[in-house]
Amino acid sequence: MAQNKVQNNAFIEKFTNFSVKIGNQVHLRSLRDAFASIMPMFILAGLAVLVNNVIFPIFLSGETLANFQTFGNVITNGTLNIAGLLIAPMIAYSLATNKNFSSPISATSVATASLFIMMAISRLATPIDGSDPVEVSGVVSFNELGTQGMFAGIIMGLLATEVFMKLANNKKLRINLGDQVPPAVGQGFSTMIPTIVTLSFFAIISALLSVVFHTDLVTLISTLIQEPLRAVNSSIFGYLLIYSTGNFLFTLGIHQTVINGVLTEPLLLVNMNENMNAVANGQEPMNIINTSFQAVYAQMGGTGGTLALIIAVFLVSKYQPYREVSKLSIAPGLFEINEPMIFGLPIIFNIPMMIPFVLSPVIGALIGYIATVVGFVEPLIVLVPWTTPPLISGFLASGGDLKVVLLQIIILAVTTLFYMPFLKISERVAKKQAEIEQSKNDSNQVEDDDMDWTV
Repeated sequence: MAQNKVQNNAFIEKFTNFSVKIGNQVHLRSLRDAFASIMPMFILAGLAVLVNNVIFPIFLSGETLANFQTFGNVITNGTLNIAGLLIAPMIAYSLATNKNFSSPISATSVATASLFIMMAISRLATPIDGSDPVEVSGVVSFNELGTQGMFAGIIMGLLATEVFMKLANNKKLRINLGDQVPPAVGQGFSTMIPTIVTLSFFAIISALLSVVFHTDLVTLISTLIQEPLRAVNSSIFGYLLIYSTGNFLFTLGIHQTVINGVLTEPLLLVNMNENMNAVANGQEPMNIINTSFQAVYAQMGGTGGTLALIIAVFLVSKYQPYREVSKLSIAPGLFEINEPMIFGLPIIFNIPMMIPFVLSPVIGALIGYIATVVGFVEPLIVLVPWTTPPLISGFLASGGDLKVVLLQIIILAVTTLFYMPFLKISERVAKKQAEIEQSKNDSNQVEDDDMDWTV
């Protein structure tokens, strides 16, 4: 028995170290840092969609409404519609910084230029009057710079930066003007040859793609990488598998972003941006599983849907330690921060609580998904901050649909009921462990007293 426990602990330790190593991998960490830096822009875009399509139509109509909606349209152009352009330099800067490169700002310019180099020379454009598309050159479309081009921005941000830094770290390729020139000028000349070589390298690739294969990077990535990944990761079964794996890791003390932050969040954000863009253009949103879907249906109160657990504690538990932890967890839990419950109850390494912690989000996601598929609610269309309290999050993310709020209440009720039996089991286990620990302490105290008496 003791040997099995040692083996289990050794396995968990190795698995933990491996997962942490993966989560701290410099490219994945840089990707997360970059997305975090531009997330406020996407949230602003969501609010603009909400104002344009929910608030303005209440008071305005016709040409006046169209004029006011220019406000949201230009915000969309400056956020969603250049998502790929935004992410490339942010990844370059984060990666260069995380690798302690001497000039992160140079890496951002190289990555941005490389992204444009890899775009199509000419493209089809539809005239305003809706006539047949015509081939144009000398322009870049929002499709290439926006959501469709996000994966191209990610790949060029990573790849161009790596090539550039590799060359720039070669002392033989540096031009040193000495200390008599301004630092910015000296830095520019120092990285001139690496910049020229990097951009020329990608220019050759772009030319080959265009002349030989009649395609470009954005089209190639969208066809071969982005869409297949989205088909798997944002399908209901693929999403639940990956998201549940991340939640399970959290029960072992490994933050769920190690998995979810890398495998699902970028793809869910693409889906979210497409929905917001569709609504902004007067079209129907198509992506059920997106960033707001997770926040609204799968993780009310934080990862594991622990707001339901807090409610369950106050309804059925009389165990004072659980009730005290839950009291402290109410305020942060309303804003999706649940570390007090995860580490205070605790949930980590607590077998009875690990089960509902992993499966409650599955229940919430399935209810939300089925309700959307059957048409009870529409796909969510506004990106809300992840700290938005439940019910408010559903109202905002849906553009003011009270049925989504009702759905959240149903999910809270169902997952609260689901947590209850496991909570009672965990309570009994905690009490039993406390009794055993107290018995050991009493036994040790008696032995100490006997020794004192003997002496």
